Amino acid sequence: MFDFLDSGQYDLLGAFWVTVQLTLYSAVGSLIWGTLLAGMRVSPVPIMRAFGTAYVNMVRNTPLTVLIVACSLGLSQTLQITLGGGDFTSIGFRLAVLGLVAYTGTFVCESLRSGINTVPVGQAEAARAMGLSFFQVLTLIVLPQAFRSVVAPLANVLIALTKNTTVASAIGVLEASALMKTMIENESDALFAVFAVFAFGFIVLTLPTGLLLGWVSKRVAVKR
Repeated sequence: MFDFLDSGQYDLLGAFWVTVQLTLYSAVGSLIWGTLLAGMRVSPVPIMRAFGTAYVNMVRNTPLTVLIVACSLGLSQTLQITLGGGDFTSIGFRLAVLGLVAYTGTFVCESLRSGINTVPVGQAEAARAMGLSFFQVLTLIVLPQAFRSVVAPLANVLIALTKNTTVASAIGVLEASALMKTMIENESDALFAVFAVFAFGFIVLTLPTGLLLGWVSKRVAVKR
């Protein structure tokens, strides 16, 4: 049933390695961008709050496929923005990461904002009474506690991001789902086996992540 794996025709590990790279780069970018958005949403500056709210509401409710394709058509083909990529493969990969960051950052933002809301208001007020600026209160007092409160929700966002990397195939990124499509076309007599292989591959990627971050969540949880 799984004879196609021994043929050497398909680079299964290479495809999943691209998926892992997409996940890692997008996760780091999403964490940074989502934290900035969360800071904007709780900022005392009205224009920053308005931008953060509008961005999150618009992007979060836009299909990821639309964002990925828009990055390819709008940035690469129309504006000739390559993000430093030299060929079609590298350009597509970087544009896919950009689209995933733009989309996933909104979910990171909302998770963090819920964590910020768990921090007692009195702590922020006491910090301001000591003369700390909003930025100092946010980075030194509020965010460290907020991150500890939302490790589990962020783990869910990371798992969703891993599965969302399959959308990158829409702009020609040769990750796992793109290879699966090719294998389905070539191995029509072993469809169940193909699906089983890729389902197992994504379970291997996501299950340890959920278990590890679940353990971390219990270890660093804020006791109130």
